Amino acid sequence: MSQYDVLCIGNAIVDILAECDDAFLVEHGIIKGAMNLVDAERSALLYSHMGPAIEASGGCAGNTAAGVASFGGTAAFFGKVSNDKLGDIYRHDIRAQGVAFDTKPLAGNPPTATSMIFVTPDGERSMNTYLGACIELGPEDVEADKAAAAKVTYFEGYLWDPPRAKEAIRLTAQHAHAAGREVSMTLSDPFCVDRYRSEFLDLMRSKTVDIVFANESEVKSLYQTSSFETALDLIRKDCKLAAVTRSEKGSVVVSSSETAAVPAIEIERLVDTTGAGDLYAAGFLFGYTNGRSLTDCARLGSLAAGLCIQQIGPRPRQNLREEAQRAGLL
Repeated sequence: MSQYDVLCIGNAIVDILAECDDAFLVEHGIIKGAMNLVDAERSALLYSHMGPAIEASGGCAGNTAAGVASFGGTAAFFGKVSNDKLGDIYRHDIRAQGVAFDTKPLAGNPPTATSMIFVTPDGERSMNTYLGACIELGPEDVEADKAAAAKVTYFEGYLWDPPRAKEAIRLTAQHAHAAGREVSMTLSDPFCVDRYRSEFLDLMRSKTVDIVFANESEVKSLYQTSSFETALDLIRKDCKLAAVTRSEKGSVVVSSSETAAVPAIEIERLVDTTGAGDLYAAGFLFGYTNGRSLTDCARLGSLAAGLCIQQIGPRPRQNLREEAQRAGLL
């Protein structure tokens, strides 16, 4: 028996979310729908112009870990916070959600990471992330016992931005594969793909990564094609398994021998897309590590993502296991 279903590795970020209109994004030079890396000064400036805001622990992989735990799975997390107030909040939140989080915090600067997230009326989120303590995540933070004990390790493509994090990822993958486990990643963002296309493809083709999560824009960016079908055919050849989300069109899961297309769930109102892909990955990986079919995995992912986008903030507010049981998926 594995101790963990999923080990997640990512940037430990406290999200600060506020609503705005499109004119605000233009006025402040914010790229809509993307994750924009900013420095401490830019982060403070944007915060000073924000309307009423909500603080919530976030970060892509942290959201996924919380989602796996909400489904009733066992999850662990590697991520770097500082020994400050926001770091205390982050540690409390993820542990309270049932995730094992034991990465040693920084003693001083830089501070815990923050992301200023602006949500427009169409539900789209535009993130402005100051990585702070995240840049200090390195190989010394890898817990070999957790890497070997998790059925699947999952990391975010955003980790290719902090310089030492990729060393930690490669070391974790070595421990995981040596123990017969699998490694997965999310492409995170089309702009992230543009920055690291060749490295991401190498991770897949070298079998460092077995499972890939992406949305339609990301997978088309990866292969520099405008054709979704072409991108699917190519990613099918490059990795063992890929799950690609398509917003209201649902998702498509492909392996060398199988294709599963699953619709999105019906929602009452789109509120905020922050964390939708993270929660899709949570549902999918919970199903996958518990032996469900690819179709069932995608349905669990669609359920979690659909619930997520009807609220402000990326972490599950409902008990996802109960919601899945109510929907007849468990």
